[in-house]
Amino acid sequence: MVNLAYVIAGSEATGGAGIQADLKTFQELGVYGVGTLTCIVSFDPKNDWGHRFVPVEPQVIADQFEAANATYDLDVVKIGMLGTPATIDVVAESLASKRWHHVVLDPVLICKGQEPGAALDTDTALREKILPFATVITPNVFEAKVLSGMDTIESVDDLVEAAERIHALGPDFVVVKGGVELPGPDAVDVLFDGQEITVFSVPKVGEERVSGAGCTFAAAITAELAKGNDVERAVATAKQIVTEAIEARVSSHAPFDTVWQGAFTH
Repeated sequence: MVNLAYVIAGSEATGGAGIQADLKTFQELGVYGVGTLTCIVSFDPKNDWGHRFVPVEPQVIADQFEAANATYDLDVVKIGMLGTPATIDVVAESLASKRWHHVVLDPVLICKGQEPGAALDTDTALREKILPFATVITPNVFEAKVLSGMDTIESVDDLVEAAERIHALGPDFVVVKGGVELPGPDAVDVLFDGQEITVFSVPKVGEERVSGAGCTFAAAITAELAKGNDVERAVATAKQIVTEAIEARVSSHAPFDTVWQGAFTH
């Protein structure tokens, strides 16, 4: 039997992040990926590699969701970039139309390329309409500060406090990712299940952010859950694939490197 995983996310034209990274991750972990596009993001090499952001029409998103879920029995889904309140509305309606075993939310709060006011509206809508569906949420340090209301996250203890605060918002499991944003020599993530904290730590691979790491992390958790693994094991596998993908990162003409999921050693 082939395991299926579903993703609702944006396209990132260079292939380094977004639904491209998600589907590569699913494939690498032996899961058949099905995807619904919410927006199209392309960098502008003539304008300091800024984001060009084009949302997909809500009805087109709904049509994709209908087709995917009529074709397959999908019950594990990753939610990536949504980008506008209208997109969030249609995704929330779609999610509510059926039962899910796991919803993994990678809370992309700020969509680069949007006006700050629009970004705030999106943040609010995401918290109110998508967060209640999440069984697992994977915020980075910036997103964790926004969701937890904390001014600073500078230690493992801070990661733990943020995870506990975000758990109170409703998700069953919270993984706060320290990454390169957390001071110190190690890349530390903390998992909170409502009772216990589990810390995942490996030495940092450089101090620069690598495109696609967050997408790959949440997609790996999704794939492992689709295979029937528990959340702690899924996070451990996600940590491994992201670490190896950063170590084998792909350079380009852009001012950032990209993860390479194909480097994962099973």
